[in-house]
Formats: sequence, C-alpha cells, structure tokens
Amino acid sequence: MKLDLIPGGFTLTLNGREILRHTAAAPALFVGRGIERMDMYRGNFDIEDYVVERVALCHAEIVDDRIELATGMGQPARFCLRLAGNHVLTETMDAAINRLWIRLVAEDGEHVWGGGEQMSYFDMRGRKFPLWTSEPGVGRDKSSEITFKADVTGKSGGDYYNTNYPQPTYISSRRYATHVETTAYSVFDFSRGEFHEIEIWAIPERLEFFAADTFVALVGQLSARFGRQPQLPDWVYGGAILGLKDGENSFARMETMRAAGVKVSGLWCEDWVGLRHTSFGARLFWDWQANEARYPNLRQKIAQLQDDGIRFLGYVNPYLCVDGPLFPVAEAQGYFATDDAGKTALVDFGEFDCGVVDFTNPEAADWFAEEVIGKNMLDFGLSGWMADFGEYLPIDVHLKNGIDAKLMHNAWPTLWAEVNAKAVESRGKTGDALFFMRAGFTGVQAHCPLLWGGDQSVDFSRHDGLVTVMCGALSSGLLGNAYHHSDIGGYTSLFGNVRTAELIMRWAEMAAFTAVMRSHEGNRPRDNLQIDQDPQVLAHFARMTGIYVHLAPYLKVLSAEAAETGLPVQRPLFLHHEDDRETYAIQDAYLYGRDLLVAPVWQAGETTRHVYLPGGEAWVHVWSGAEHTGGQTITVDAPLGSPPVFYRKGADKAALFDALRTL
Repeated sequence: MKLDLIPGGFTLTLNGREILRHTAAAPALFVGRGIERMDMYRGNFDIEDYVVERVALCHAEIVDDRIELATGMGQPARFCLRLAGNHVLTETMDAAINRLWIRLVAEDGEHVWGGGEQMSYFDMRGRKFPLWTSEPGVGRDKSSEITFKADVTGKSGGDYYNTNYPQPTYISSRRYATHVETTAYSVFDFSRGEFHEIEIWAIPERLEFFAADTFVALVGQLSARFGRQPQLPDWVYGGAILGLKDGENSFARMETMRAAGVKVSGLWCEDWVGLRHTSFGARLFWDWQANEARYPNLRQKIAQLQDDGIRFLGYVNPYLCVDGPLFPVAEAQGYFATDDAGKTALVDFGEFDCGVVDFTNPEAADWFAEEVIGKNMLDFGLSGWMADFGEYLPIDVHLKNGIDAKLMHNAWPTLWAEVNAKAVESRGKTGDALFFMRAGFTGVQAHCPLLWGGDQSVDFSRHDGLVTVMCGALSSGLLGNAYHHSDIGGYTSLFGNVRTAELIMRWAEMAAFTAVMRSHEGNRPRDNLQIDQDPQVLAHFARMTGIYVHLAPYLKVLSAEAAETGLPVQRPLFLHHEDDRETYAIQDAYLYGRDLLVAPVWQAGETTRHVYLPGGEAWVHVWSGAEHTGGQTITVDAPLGSPPVFYRKGADKAALFDALRTL
C-alpha cells in the first residue's frame, strides 16, 4: 500500500492499482450518526436507518504517521487513517460517530465477486448488498407469488441479498480484494459507476487489502487469511449421504436404496433427537441426545453401520428447548443469554420456546462442546451432523462478554463453528468427523469443514431454486470455503409448492459433481416426492452416486489441493481463464477443479443447454466424446441423465473422464 499526495488530497495505491482517491472536491470518506431500527421475526429482519448526520471529510492533513480528516480547513479532525502494511487502520476522534462511508475507486467494465455466500448474483456489480446474517427467505423474489405469501404470513419472503452467510469481503476483476474487519451491519454498494461505497454501522478495526497477479494467487491469499479446511474424510468418497428422517424405518429404506444400486457413504437422520409437530411441518425436538423411542438401540446400529462402511450423522443447533432435560442444566449454570431483567431470554421458534446458549461465556461454550457435542454425539458414535441456525442470535439479548448483541449477531456463526470444531478436535476427529453449516461470517472458514447452501425451495425458481446453489458455491469458494453442497431436491415446501421427479433428478446430476452428495426429505416429507418412492428417480439417483464414486480419485486430488492452496472444488470459469472476460459473469456453470466444466440444467423442461466454453482450450463432451473449440457458446443436448459436462483436452485424468460414458 502506498500513499501519494495529490493537489487537494491523496491517493492510496496497491501494487500499482489506485484503490482510493480523496480530494476536497470529491471526498472518499464520510462520517456521521444513525439511529437504526432492527426488528427480528424468527430469523428474518426488518432493518432501516434514520441518518442523523452524514458529512464529508473534505480536508486531509498528514500528521506524523496518520492521515487526519476534517470537514474543512481549520476544523477539528474527526477521523484518521493509518497505514500498516496493506492494512488501513481507522480511528474516530469523535465518540458520537457511529457511521462510516468509504468510497473506493471503480472502473468501467469492472466485475466484483464475494460478499460471503451470495445466492442470486455472483457478479455483484450494479447492485447493493446489505451484509447481515439472517434467514434468506422463501422465494427471495419480490415479484413472485410465493415470496408475497411468505411475507404476508410470516415476514419471511426475503430478497436477492438475504443470506445465511454474509462476509464484508469482495474480489475485484482488477485482481485485488478488500476486507472490512468488523462485525457490524454493513452495506456494500456496487451500483455506482465511478466508485464502490462501503457503509459500516460502527468504526471498523481496519480495512485489509490484497493484490496478486492472478486470481488463483489472490484466492490463495484470502484462504490463508481466513482459514483453510482439512481434506475431506476418506469415508465420504464411498457415495451419497442419505438424508432420511423416518425413525428406525430409515435403516430399512436405506437398505432398499442400496439394493437398487445407490452408493452410500453415510446415513443422516436429523430426527435422531425425536420430533415435535407444528403448523410448519414436523420439527425436531431441540434437546441434543438420542431419542430411544424413535431410534431404539441406536448406538448399536451405528456401530453395525460403521462395520459396513457407512457412517451415521445427526443434527444439532445452539439452542435448547424449554421442555427438554438439557435446558434446566444449562439454566442452573447461567449458560443462557439473558433478557433485560437478567433472566434467561426465551426465543419463539414457531410454537416452542428455546434458550440461547451464550458462546461469549467460555464456560458455556466449553460445556456445549464437551457435554453436548462431545459426549452426546461424538462419543455416542456420530461421524457428522448439520450444525444449524448460527444466524439466529436475537439482537435484544444480553451476553456474558458485555458486547451489544447487534455487534455479536454477525459474529455468532463463527463462534458456533468454533464450538463444533473444538468438540471434534477434542476427540481427535478433525478430518474425519464432518459437520456442515449454512450460517457463516468472517473466519468461519477456519472452523467449519463444509458449507451447505441452506433451505432452497423445492423448485427451479431463479432466486431460490437449484441455480442459486451454484452461485452460493462460487461466491463463498473465492473467500476460502473449499467445500460446498446442498439439499438434493431442495428443502422448503410451502403454499402448495412440491417437488417433481425432474427436479430431484436434475439436482442429483449437479450434486454428483460437487464435494459431497447429500439428500434431504425436506420440511414436509409426506407432501413431497422422495427418492425411494419413484423407480425412475431411484435408478437415476443410483447412477449419479456411481458417477460421484467413479470421480473420487479426481475429487481426492482436488481435496488435497484445497488443503494446500485454498482453491475450492467448485470454481468460477474465470479462475483458470482470466484472459477470457466472457467468463467473468457466468454463474450457472462452474469448473469442477481445473479440468471439468459442469453446466447443470436448472430450468424445468429443458433438454438442451447453451454452454460457453472458455477460450484457449479444446473441450471434450464427456457423454459423446465430441470435441469443441473454446471461446464460443455451443448448444448441447442434455436429456435426463446426461447433464452438460466437458473436460479439458489433455487433462491428466482424461481416461477417467472418458470412462463416464460407460456408467
């Protein structure tokens, strides 16, 4: 980072790239005060700000090792910047300031990616993105009927920017990245042509900048900064993780599917803790220990499964229901977040109340890691679980560390991931036990070994269906999250929206070319088609699990590469084709490693797809063997069972890819 004085101001450049330009006529920094209104309803937020003051810091002076900024010449400094390597440290000289706006240089034709896990738009240029962990919403499209109904009935429709996993980090096509070190609510606004504006509802600790000559190197820097995951467990390569929540009948259903040819690596029964029934559908009983009535002799069955090469997975989240036996234990020790009266804060999760385990209390975090996850889950025999609901910290509770819950809300997913990782490490299971999360924020990468895309609708919709999973994988993958997967067939079924056989089959086709294949029965299993209820779907799913297992030698190479370099398994096309700018905005196709290009069918009724093949390479269609020159868009047949997949001619594992035609 280099500071240069210019008439009336200064510039900051990074490896020759101008990042910030500040003059009295066009200031880059603004400060002020705001009064926010934040209303939470079951993980959904209604947020607005009343801006009391926003003033431009037009005048800048260099004083010793810092840049002091004031509203005008002769006025007292209200804010200052200090360079520390490639970081810009920030400091306010006015305690009343609680808002900061920073404008960074933008260029024509620039593309911007990142923002955590973005589900609707991979290229963020041209839009505004509030960064606040929350429920993403149902439909996530204000023009759709399903989003309207969700908004009316439960304030849960969402919008394009809502995400379980935001992160105040972006990558520019100018081959630099910016990260804001803060947990406060922030907004990344890329809607202006001449600048990018970052709005922060607090004074951040610092702004961090990264630059490299290639995107691959830049991703490596970011993954080193935020954390890298270990290699995938060896047992994962054996097939799909079957998601069944049918009590002890789950075991018989799994065997029926295996007899039909389904390759199985794990059985995931989120209902291992028992069920309660609500108007939303069957909900889990939020007290994290095996329910013997629903799963008799579960411990012995888990051991038998493992002898057969199959692991058992469960479910946990950071809340305890008031009618479960763990609640009074935690309450007696003072392990819950509290309300204004100093009593346990209770949260309504839809017809049942829960306490919030306070992970800012080291004793509470240790208790949950040891007694709940360690003893009740790992020692019981579980090899993994869904670690759900990290985005639900209420903003009106009081925490042990004394920090405002509004500032801890975004940090909560990372604390939750750390609790899970600590439990796994305590049993020497890092790299073997596999938990997966949908919520995230800065630093979750260092603790969470696998992301999942959240609760997509059971449909092909543009903003909440199959296609959003690819966008989520690509955006989060650039920031150090190497492994991403999703609920095969989607999850959320509301307002008469139900799965089709086509949807399950198309989703399975995509999942075969991801780090992990995992199915889910959804929030209303009885209303929705399941894999084992349709012979055609079952046969198709079995074949896709065979493809996943066939590609295991390639996936193992990608997993080792991820652990060493931070490169994700699913990659945007531009990552290895940065000279081909046609690849910069593609979000419905991806590179599976460097050598495979996957373009899943994500619209109902489609049997052909238009696919752009990056230039500078020849590409071989895996199902036909036909060779195509890169740098063009082609139309390829894509009947069920033959999703558009190409490999790079000359790839090391070309023989492995060619053999897919025999499966």
